[in-house]
Amino acid sequence: MLLSKVLGVIVIARNGDRHHYYQDPYTYAASNTETTALGEVESNALGSLIRSTYFDSTSPSYIEGIRSDLVDNSEVKVRVKAGVEGTVVFDSAIALLQGLFPPNPNNKIVLANDTTIVAPLGGYQYVPVETVEPGNDRSLESWTNCPAFDKHIKDFYKSADFKAKAQEAVPFFKGVKDYVFGRPTTLENAWNIFDFINTELTHNRTYAYRLPPTFIEQARHWANYHEHGIFSDESITGIGNIAGRTLLHTILESLERIAFNGDPLQFMLVETTYQPFISFFQQTGVTGEHPDMFGIPDYASAIAIELRRGSPPDVRDFLRIRFKNGTAQGFDDVHVFGHHADIPLTEFIYRAESAAVTSNKQWMQVCGIKTSSVNVLGLPVSVPSEPREWFTTIVAFFALGGLLFSSVMFYKKRRAEQRRLRLRGDEVSNQVVQQRQAYPDYGSVVRPYAPGAIVHTRSKDSQVHGRQDSFDEHAFAGEDYYPEQPRWIL
Repeated sequence: MLLSKVLGVIVIARNGDRHHYYQDPYTYAASNTETTALGEVESNALGSLIRSTYFDSTSPSYIEGIRSDLVDNSEVKVRVKAGVEGTVVFDSAIALLQGLFPPNPNNKIVLANDTTIVAPLGGYQYVPVETVEPGNDRSLESWTNCPAFDKHIKDFYKSADFKAKAQEAVPFFKGVKDYVFGRPTTLENAWNIFDFINTELTHNRTYAYRLPPTFIEQARHWANYHEHGIFSDESITGIGNIAGRTLLHTILESLERIAFNGDPLQFMLVETTYQPFISFFQQTGVTGEHPDMFGIPDYASAIAIELRRGSPPDVRDFLRIRFKNGTAQGFDDVHVFGHHADIPLTEFIYRAESAAVTSNKQWMQVCGIKTSSVNVLGLPVSVPSEPREWFTTIVAFFALGGLLFSSVMFYKKRRAEQRRLRLRGDEVSNQVVQQRQAYPDYGSVVRPYAPGAIVHTRSKDSQVHGRQDSFDEHAFAGEDYYPEQPRWIL
């Protein structure tokens, strides 16, 4: 069937290259990291490819009717993960948008005095970006601080298959021990081993010269096995697919908007990390049809979900799923839910909507969080508090009472002083004289580092581990591995 019209596209993109990054193998709390110039170039190239594919009127995949010279912010929406990794995903999104909407001299305005003003940098285009923080929106980072997912990780490590794979991997982890500088060489830590080797191989010439052949391939193999086991599940609604389940809500909601003729949205960009890719491919059966897509996608990978309208006589809406792994190739078609062609939109919705996590309350139920008071997916919810929160409330109540009592006493004392008979000028002058006699330096500026002064400082090594905020988000830096990385606290 010829599907001629592309009504809109949803792109899920992974961040570009970055520096070292550590994830706790049991909780996926993580250290901060930063993007690199290479990562920005990779994301920028991805943006240029998306532009030539979907915003060029001569392309067969051109989005019908979308403005291509200058960005129309009513037609484009961008959501960016801002989670435990820091700003690296945001930086990648900005680089991608620079390639997608490059500077255009037509981005200008004519003033009342006939002066023409072109936007900075030759017509730079500013695209609004919605950052998605896990403290108030779980749609792009649903696997951290999720008790049911933590249990899923432990169960995976206890499984017979994992134990067998761990024995099989012993020769590699023994051999690689001298090249990871004290990092635990176990299958549980396979992702961190791979990420360290891959980062050093990319940025450290001496390391690249000394690393034995096949070590990076073996490290990737075991990391792929590890991450697929963590971020997938046999059932589409399984807790292992939690990263894909919250992403499905964004996908379905965006498809509904694009398909509705009264909504101007035609292009949706979701910039995120690798975890949702694994879950989405597992949920939709792509991994079974394409074994080469098993595991971790490369930097700057992207999934494109095209909403297409069929040609007569079948004018239904269909979805075409396409994938680009890293920067080495363009988009290739992949098929979902056992189809070997484009899937009808109605069937995709029918199969996927039962797995989608659509609200704050549902995410807490799926994760086994029975009592809390947070806003996870941007939806208001109020549920009973935990016992420790009751204790906090009681303490706050007494503190408030003490504050009110102090305020009343201060007011009474002030009123008493005002009623006392005073001679104009005497009290102030006497007070100053007395203070100068008792304190010779009274009224002067005291130097903060005067000789003998005690100066309190806080070194980076004295920061407290396990700190929690009101959302039970844990600050984790993995400083045993990367002490040079600054902390990034949610």
